[in-house]
Amino acid sequence: MQQPHREGKACPINRRQFLEHTAGGFGAVALTGMLGTEFLKGTAHAADGVGPNPLQNGRELSPRAIAKAKHVIFLFMYGGPSQVDTFDYKPALYQLDGKTIDMPTFGRQGKRKGGRVVGPKWKFRPYGECGKQVSDLFPHLGTQVDKIAFLHSMYADSPIHGSALLNMNCGRVVSGHPSLGSWVNYGLGTMNRDLPGYVVMLDESGGPISGAKNWTSGYMPASLQGVQVRTQGTPILGLNRPEGMSPGAQRALLDHLAEENGIHGLQRTQNPELASRIEQFELAYRMQSTAPEAVDLASESEETRELYGLDQAKTAKFGAKCLLARRLVERGVRFIQVYSGGGHNDDNWDAHGDLVFNHTRHAGRTDRPIAGLLVDLERRGLLDETLVVWGGEFGRQPTAEYEKGTGRDHNAWGFTMWMAGGGVKGGTSVGQTDELGSKAVEDRFHVRNLHATILHLMGLDPNGLSYFFNGLDQKLVGVEGAEPIHQVIA
Repeated sequence: MQQPHREGKACPINRRQFLEHTAGGFGAVALTGMLGTEFLKGTAHAADGVGPNPLQNGRELSPRAIAKAKHVIFLFMYGGPSQVDTFDYKPALYQLDGKTIDMPTFGRQGKRKGGRVVGPKWKFRPYGECGKQVSDLFPHLGTQVDKIAFLHSMYADSPIHGSALLNMNCGRVVSGHPSLGSWVNYGLGTMNRDLPGYVVMLDESGGPISGAKNWTSGYMPASLQGVQVRTQGTPILGLNRPEGMSPGAQRALLDHLAEENGIHGLQRTQNPELASRIEQFELAYRMQSTAPEAVDLASESEETRELYGLDQAKTAKFGAKCLLARRLVERGVRFIQVYSGGGHNDDNWDAHGDLVFNHTRHAGRTDRPIAGLLVDLERRGLLDETLVVWGGEFGRQPTAEYEKGTGRDHNAWGFTMWMAGGGVKGGTSVGQTDELGSKAVEDRFHVRNLHATILHLMGLDPNGLSYFFNGLDQKLVGVEGAEPIHQVIA
């Protein structure tokens, strides 16, 4: 007989109830045999919170297309380069220079009815077999246009730096969401054991507004966030060996700790916290051993160093970052973001006052290194598997921001970005802004479409790749989803 429940005491059951309860688990025994031992092993590790390497390769987290690219190099022109002075040729602007026109604009000064036109300050000329018109700001990049697909009808959600940076990097205008590089590594896993899967290189003048929020992993594991790497000094901060300890001594200490605590194979589940800590030490040891070699640009030939502009003071710093990006690709890093510009005002592309001074400065620092990167990737057979993306968080207005001067206000209604390599159809231009370059009017592409294109080229389904958080299957492209820009996909 079943005994009545008594408060605070276990309720005994009879033999019939025991058989009834245990029989319900017999089916699981058969299921276990069908799933095999690897499933049980992985489940046991996950239950302990130690799980397999979160960056390991080969994870299938969404339906996949055929991957055309294995790596991404995102060249981020922080501050917002002017599309009408770089790659979006607008002849009508030259004749309107200095005239006041009635044309709605929306920048950091809010919405306006119009303003004084600032004509382009550089001539454009055709390059390549495609005849693409490129500003004299980029004579070196002009020679590479047949590798490039230009997106002339980009638009974003915000004309303010902080939220626009988050929009371009994380798909949202509010912080807390994983960045593009985190999504790529979450979906694909790492291709190496000794370096981060997601690397960020900042401008020597500082980082962008919002800082690390632009390369955060958000609600994903911290192992997926971007890691800052430097071309000079200690490559990765916080990885210095204890003073006086040689690599050999450190290796011996790690082996001793693992042996002493039985951290081998499945025994690691007996002390998961210690095992996890030792694994972190192992990773640090491997990175300490690998990172210095990866950033050793002195091992490159003089011809290669000159190709990237390391022989000139103006281009040496950004050129070193571009060259390091190529070396990281060779070593299996999935996602690399290189910033041009940092801090505030003319330290980045934010040309509110003197457009000629600002853009001459930043284009002069980046033109030769970026062109060199494309040439070097191609001759090493890496361009086909490396997607190179260029652009800022928004563009700039065709009209002046102030009563005097040549400065332009922010413009999120229409701007230009470009992509090359990694499955992109070179020598193409898609989308259009209006005749003055103010607003995208033909084949308009939101930031979500850019993100969808990058994920698609990496072999991921942008509308299927999700991470469950806060009761929702979160996606980089949002719950509304987005289509890739098929016109530029080879």
